[in-house]
Amino acid sequence: MPCTVELEVLTGVESGARFRLEAGGWIVGRGDGCGVQIRESGISRQHAELTVGTDGSVQLTDLGSHNGTLLEGEPVRAPATVRAFPAKLRIGTVDAVLRAAPERPADSATPPAPAVQMAPEVAAAAARIREFYPRMEKEFGRVIIGQRAVLEQLLIALAANGHCLMIGLPGLAKTLMVSTLARLLHLSFKRIQFTPDLMPADIIGSEILEVDETRGRKSFRFVKGPVFTNMLLADEINRTPPKTQAALLEAMQERQVTAANSLYPLPAPFFVLATQNPLEQEGTYPLPEAQLDRFLFNVLVDYPSEAEEEEVVRVTTARREVDLEPVLTGAELLLLQQAVLDLPVSAHVVKYATRLVRATRPKDPRAPEFIRANVACGAGPRAAQHLILAAKARAVIRGRANVSCDDVRHLAAPVMRHRIFTNFAADSEGVTPDILIAKLLQSIPEPGPDEYPAGGRA
Repeated sequence: MPCTVELEVLTGVESGARFRLEAGGWIVGRGDGCGVQIRESGISRQHAELTVGTDGSVQLTDLGSHNGTLLEGEPVRAPATVRAFPAKLRIGTVDAVLRAAPERPADSATPPAPAVQMAPEVAAAAARIREFYPRMEKEFGRVIIGQRAVLEQLLIALAANGHCLMIGLPGLAKTLMVSTLARLLHLSFKRIQFTPDLMPADIIGSEILEVDETRGRKSFRFVKGPVFTNMLLADEINRTPPKTQAALLEAMQERQVTAANSLYPLPAPFFVLATQNPLEQEGTYPLPEAQLDRFLFNVLVDYPSEAEEEEVVRVTTARREVDLEPVLTGAELLLLQQAVLDLPVSAHVVKYATRLVRATRPKDPRAPEFIRANVACGAGPRAAQHLILAAKARAVIRGRANVSCDDVRHLAAPVMRHRIFTNFAADSEGVTPDILIAKLLQSIPEPGPDEYPAGGRA
């Protein structure tokens, strides 16, 4: 056996993630200190340990996890030796496979990051930011049970200065998640309930006529609407007509509002989180493609696990008061966003993200056959921009100074699922954008060394 192996996650929110494990001990779990971090609620914080020996031996040890560990279908109760590759694992509720890592010749290694480094103050800020995530997760968990993958995506969107569209059934605590996040970040928060009779002025504000009785003068004064906040929850955004939906376009893109030929800048940071019910379609107005494209992420909020649902029912049916401690201020969040922008990214990662997005377009020469057969319109250039921004934000939040293709793969689904429009053939056969993205991640390889000019890799 080689002394370098690869662990690939097959199911769950981290599906498709690959971890290259050199010789040594690797803790597998959802905790922040784990070498193999799988953020799945069915996995313990420190679930198991994989020991890769220099002599080629590979051992798997369960660390007293709640849901157990299986190797080739057998429970691991004592250190178990991996006899042959590929080896099937079940870590808690997640399926994975352990195989020999593909060899990397010296001339085909992943191109290094650019020589430019982050400024010292930005690097120090990135190091501080990493300390915030465990605190954020802990405080968030005092109110919201489970949904850690949703929390991570929301924080990545905030760090990347992007907006989120949340898709989930009623009762899954979408509104509570946003209000809790606003309290933890010490930001102003406002909620707009979108209804068919909502008007643009109800969002951005309107001018009112004021009369100065002492001087006998009349003048107009602009009264700011609820969009003037740090975190705006657009609840059931598809329940209002396109005219009112479009009132958010300028705010989301330019972070400003135009009213009566005057420009009013929005407070920084500014973050729009919109929700939709995926089932109830009567009396709704689908979001225009231009507005969908302005959302960094399309976040799917799914049902909790059985254990999490039992805990939700237990704690919400009794007297309960939670005093949250703010973890991050608005000024510190702006510093985090600056650290994301200043983080360098290699040409290798940019080329991979761009190739992945271009492969979603059925008319592109490199588009796979399953894309040509199932997609009417693929993702635009903003998808590649958002992939890189989100990957950089994920690296900064985790305290890393480098961005990898694994970061891009990890965030490909939330970035692209609302930018790929399937055709009738796909809809009739139940082929969803998520299925197509999963196939793309398997079929689109990273750029090879022959794709870079001699000495020009970055």
